[in-house]
Amino acid sequence: MKAHLLIASAAALLIGIGTTCQVALANKANDTLVYASDSEPENVSPYHNNLREGVIIARHVFDTLIDRDPATGKYLPQLATKWTWVDPTTLDLTIRKGVTFHNGDPLTADDVVFTLNYVVSPEAKVVTKQNVDWIKSAEKVGADQVRIHLVGPFPAAIEYLAGPVPIYPEKYFKKVGLDGFAKAPIGSGPYKVTAVTPGKGVTMEKNTNYWKGSPLGQPSIGKLVFRVIPDAETRMAELMTGGVDWIWRVPVDQAKQLKSAPGISVLSAETMRVGFLQFDSQGRTPAATPLKDARVRQAISYAIDRKAMIDNLVGGGSRIMNSACFIDQFGCTDKGVPTYSYNPAKAKKLLADAGYPNGFTTDMVAYREREYAEAVIGYLAAVGIKVNLNYLKYAAMRTLIREGKAPIAFQTWGSFSVADASAFTGVYFKGSADDMSHDAAVTKELTEADTSVDVDKRLSLYQQALKTIAEKAYVLPMFSYPANYAYTSDLAFTAQPDELPRFYAAHWK
Repeated sequence: MKAHLLIASAAALLIGIGTTCQVALANKANDTLVYASDSEPENVSPYHNNLREGVIIARHVFDTLIDRDPATGKYLPQLATKWTWVDPTTLDLTIRKGVTFHNGDPLTADDVVFTLNYVVSPEAKVVTKQNVDWIKSAEKVGADQVRIHLVGPFPAAIEYLAGPVPIYPEKYFKKVGLDGFAKAPIGSGPYKVTAVTPGKGVTMEKNTNYWKGSPLGQPSIGKLVFRVIPDAETRMAELMTGGVDWIWRVPVDQAKQLKSAPGISVLSAETMRVGFLQFDSQGRTPAATPLKDARVRQAISYAIDRKAMIDNLVGGGSRIMNSACFIDQFGCTDKGVPTYSYNPAKAKKLLADAGYPNGFTTDMVAYREREYAEAVIGYLAAVGIKVNLNYLKYAAMRTLIREGKAPIAFQTWGSFSVADASAFTGVYFKGSADDMSHDAAVTKELTEADTSVDVDKRLSLYQQALKTIAEKAYVLPMFSYPANYAYTSDLAFTAQPDELPRFYAAHWK
């Protein structure tokens, strides 16, 4: 499609939208970066959602104790100026002085201790417990000294402290509670939230008092506006007509079209996010009964042409994944792990051997990239499996999975950008509510792998667990997700593999 036709189509679509969508015109002149995505976090409190959009907001609003440089992988002091291992289960940190929260309260060791003790308490109801369940408790051992007691040895602790463990303001949080915090969160990061509008988005402003010397640098752009726009065509139309400055998850065909559009830059890059099918191998509903048989799960795995999906739908540097993790994470390997190449004839034979020569009917839940889920359904129909799709918001989908009401789930997971297999495999195979297989042997291996200080032993345990997961086809890893970004050419933006757009590091040209 030519650029002028793209613009015409975009304008026509916006006319059709009419006044139902209030376009906050974004541009360099207004020093306002409006970015849009298809999903809305259920809660902007970072411990109470695990949607990528929520992670992005958190990284702009909250500081962590440690930062990991995305270019070098080096750990840098952030709220903690230094850290020392006292022993394998005790970590001491010195908390930076002179940092203030967005409401002017000083950030102290007390806030760190409060946060860490709160998130491991039952009342916190943290959504992804894997991120914090390695913490036993925290205590203040000096004016600016904090000691973290671990449940057991956990070599990846520093990696987690550099990611999904932001620090909350104790006094403010206790005053407003979780509900109040979700409506008006306070952090110490480079941007502060000025409005949370359910169903529409979040507005943030530059923190002009952000502490000097932060490894994140000083933010340049004055205002960030996150808008929820579920429809891909509408997001593209808004970009073309100036309603938004930046979008992602751009379908391959749209990305190709946008490359010829004036004033638009397009960037494609692989991310740590992995798409996978998760099976209820426990058969907790009648529709999931066939999935109790490993041969059925293996048949499904052979029935899907993942390479064709990459070539025709996903694109952008995506790779087939064969293990239940992102291949570049520490501990992730596909060495010795069984793989499932596209083989519909073998799939049909396995189904017949399992007692389903004519296939069966089941259900699948999904929450994004509907076209990917529909492609999977097409492949399964070709071998006799009829699948009813239940397309939901992420939180609703997660609830069905945890309640045992989802025979098959088309999941994606970005590991909270943690570069350790524990952040992926452990989430789904260590007995949590997200574990749909509950294999005791796998859980034991992963628990030992996560806590061993012996690097070789960790790697060996992960390999064995990943091999078992693949042999029994508890999940079918599909592919890594590329991120197709499209944004105004006025914006200097750099993508990173951890799927964290760093708008605090972006600037207008």
